[in-house]
Amino acid sequence: MREGKGKQGNKAQETRRRIIEAAGALFVEQGYGATKLQEIADRAGVAVQTIYFVFRNKSSLLKELVDVAIAGDDEPVPTMDRPWFAKVMTAPAAESALAALVAGTRGTLERVAAIDEMVRAATATNPEIRELWPDQSDPRYTVISTAAKSLTEKPGARPDIPADEAADITYAVLSPELFLLLTRDRAWPPAKWEQWAYRTLSSQLLVTNGL
Repeated sequence: MREGKGKQGNKAQETRRRIIEAAGALFVEQGYGATKLQEIADRAGVAVQTIYFVFRNKSSLLKELVDVAIAGDDEPVPTMDRPWFAKVMTAPAAESALAALVAGTRGTLERVAAIDEMVRAATATNPEIRELWPDQSDPRYTVISTAAKSLTEKPGARPDIPADEAADITYAVLSPELFLLLTRDRAWPPAKWEQWAYRTLSSQLLVTNGL
């Protein structure tokens, strides 16, 4: 009996994953407004009624897509409780903290940058999307500013750069917009972006550039 329930649960989780992946691809390719649920169902290989059953509606599917893209999975674990962020906070020096922050952010941006751009465009024509995230604070800035404050308190950080300025600099360099500009529009491999972002932030935030 338990084995049957386990298989059923795995099947449901796999169906959910396929729907989210299909929605992500189509929303980015066509735009949120232009994409029909039937198209998502066809790409995911499910009935459109399944999407309604699992996600209720299109906007709820969008929110789930964004949440999974940011986290990298569907586990209810906030970014600042993730292992990669723990490496930033527990790093013994500013140099290693910055390396962990840039590497962890790269992983997130590879999943979410294009989706973030799509959501911004969709919000302009679908104001109800704003209601999916009622909290007006920017969660990305919250993560970055927490990391920056920790970094500025570690050995190797420039003493003349206050935490709020370090946060603003880091927030700009590690932005989804700049990531897409270089990796998509200028065809930089993500590894090259990571190296550039680390060098750029090192020159701004560390006593030495870490090269």
